[in-house]
Amino acid sequence: MRVSDWLPLAAAMLATGAVGGVLAGLLGVGGGIVIVPFLEYALAVLGIDAEVRVHIAIATSLATIIPTSISSARAHARRDSVDLELARSWALPLVAGALLGAVVASHVRSAVLTVVFGSVALLVALKMMLPFGDRPVATRVPRGWSGAPVPFAIGTLSALMGIGGGTVSVPVMSLYGQPIHRAVGTAALFGLFISLPGTLAFLAAHPAAATPWGTVGYVSLPGLALIAPATMLFAPAGARIAHSLSHRALAIAFGLFLGLVAARMLYRSWIDWGSP
Repeated sequence: MRVSDWLPLAAAMLATGAVGGVLAGLLGVGGGIVIVPFLEYALAVLGIDAEVRVHIAIATSLATIIPTSISSARAHARRDSVDLELARSWALPLVAGALLGAVVASHVRSAVLTVVFGSVALLVALKMMLPFGDRPVATRVPRGWSGAPVPFAIGTLSALMGIGGGTVSVPVMSLYGQPIHRAVGTAALFGLFISLPGTLAFLAAHPAAATPWGTVGYVSLPGLALIAPATMLFAPAGARIAHSLSHRALAIAFGLFLGLVAARMLYRSWIDWGSP
């Protein structure tokens, strides 16, 4: 590929990294909810095989979330909105789930991944926007080994989707009575527990078709080099915005955004299922 062909893509990746960074700090989502659909579309424009481009988007997204999660979690920690005790309790199940999710994602067709991404994003969007979104079912988030299935499931789904876990863990923690701002801050730290093991598993994967230059396993190193610095730089700005919004405003913004992303990915999966 000529250098001139990479320039528009490079600029778009930097812009996406900036938007993803703001959303990482704002919503605790690690930016993956933006990066995955964008990279899948960009790789399609470049003519990359449909059987691997969703996998590359998911794997590269997880890799970019590593530095983003660190930057976002530090910004939230300075505002005392990270539940470190919960993070310690959920760390091992999140890591185990992320490893399982990445291994499974490496071996299924792209249409399966887009269905998972779109369906989970749509359910979460509805939960956050509907009136019962503010009504917790309990007063304490499940912890210890008895509560391990919850973070294990979050880690698995997140690795399958290429996200940092906030898309799932924020509404789950809210459902268990965790204040939204504290849930967002804690989810930013969860992103590190999910993205690091997930990335390592994707790096060791064996792609089912030819991948673009600079791709190791399913992780695009050029994409990582362009997107990660931008997400890291802009994550603190998102954290500042999050603390200026009310509980309900933040929940509605989260839900609306996820609804748009879900619609796009479900449309993508419908097209993929129809192809041989």
